[in-house]
Amino acid sequence: MRLVGRIALIVFLGVILVIAIALVRTLTYKPPGEVSTADIRVVPVDQIDVASAAQHLSQAVQIQTVSHQDQKDDQPAEWARLHDWLQATYPAAHAAMTREIVGKNTLIYTWKGSDPSLAPVVLMAHQDVVPVTPGTEAEWKHAPFAGEIAEGAVWGRGSVDDKGSLITLFEGADMLARQGFKPRRTIIIVSGEDEETHGTGARAAAALLKSRGIKAQFVLDEGLVEILDNPVTHNRLSLIGTAEKGYATLKVTAKAEGGHSSSPPSDGGGVVTLSKAVEAISAHGFPMDFRGPGAAMLQSLAPKAPFATRMAVANPWLFKPLLVKQIGATASGAALLHTTIAPTMLQGSPKENVLPQDATAWINYRIEPGDSSATVMARAKAAVKGLPVSLSWVDRPSEPSPVSSTRSPGWKVLAAVTGQVIGAPVAPSLVTAGTDSRYMTGVANDVYRFQPMALGMNDVEMIHGTNEHLTLANLSQCVQFYARLIATAAG
Repeated sequence: MRLVGRIALIVFLGVILVIAIALVRTLTYKPPGEVSTADIRVVPVDQIDVASAAQHLSQAVQIQTVSHQDQKDDQPAEWARLHDWLQATYPAAHAAMTREIVGKNTLIYTWKGSDPSLAPVVLMAHQDVVPVTPGTEAEWKHAPFAGEIAEGAVWGRGSVDDKGSLITLFEGADMLARQGFKPRRTIIIVSGEDEETHGTGARAAAALLKSRGIKAQFVLDEGLVEILDNPVTHNRLSLIGTAEKGYATLKVTAKAEGGHSSSPPSDGGGVVTLSKAVEAISAHGFPMDFRGPGAAMLQSLAPKAPFATRMAVANPWLFKPLLVKQIGATASGAALLHTTIAPTMLQGSPKENVLPQDATAWINYRIEPGDSSATVMARAKAAVKGLPVSLSWVDRPSEPSPVSSTRSPGWKVLAAVTGQVIGAPVAPSLVTAGTDSRYMTGVANDVYRFQPMALGMNDVEMIHGTNEHLTLANLSQCVQFYARLIATAAG
């Protein structure tokens, strides 16, 4: 009994020690990489003319710069129309900046600063928009390319993604130029032509900037937004993307004899082999982990979160499985924690009574920082080992971006302006989609992704969907944000 008692005492003391360590770590927890922005003076700007800005966004929405997967369906004249409209609508900004066109229609504006020793800032917003799904036009409350101003918002395709950013960026720049603002730091505006499809314009712009030896203080593009009802604190939160996932599509091909369906082979043929391969690859997924930019949001919010959440985040050595389970309970949460695998397309026989000579599947990957296309391919090959299939990339993969700093001078400026204009806590996070900024890795050490728009969790469904619109409150907030960012970063 004495031995049993001693073991029980040791176990009890061990539990007390674990609890004590967890409590101390919780009570003293500070987010990793946390930095003060108190020394940043955010420059104020004049009152925004919201009515004028709304008219301008309305006009821009009516210019149908729609990017199709097949470029033959595009209307090049619409891009030329947008360029002419920008020049006519923002004369002060165009007088202050030089304009270049690279690729087919990508715009690069340079507002030269007075101090060449200061690294420039690159601001990005693309010109193109996605098509409206045929047959859904009647579901829109206001016609998708009418640019109607109604119900306190500007309606139409691109009003958020990304003409909302492009127009409010120019509204802010033009307002500063009219007031005689002279930047000390050079401001460069890059507006890609085909972000929604091929990204050739942004690649051309990045190549030009690199050839000139430009090393920017930071790059800012679209990506994340102000969330009105974030699931951690249920309050407003400004999320700034410090990284974005890579993109790759894997082609899986199963060769077969083919023939008539009345005499199928014993193994079922190419379709059966392909289905086994797709199932094996999907089942051989990447494990979720609480790390990197996908965990950064919760780490930043922990001091303001309920005590239980704070304790779990402060003690991942003890609670990581619980954190992963809770965050990964939703598809969007799980996407933050690992490389995702999504079979999206299948192709087999052209006729129902013909056995295909080859069957093909396409699997789309969004690659987590820390993984790579090489690790993805290795994992897929291991999954299908023994099956008669071939694996290849559809296009050259886009690797995940480096993770940008949350302690750099650029982050401090961006976080300070965001906090001042929006008035909500600021936290880093991971962009699970792709943006033009992924091509800017060599142009700046730090690339951030943020649109200063306040959206609810359900509002993001309208982006690329039906009834896309930008509220006038968001319109005003965006203009103020870009104006104050330029004035603060370059003043």
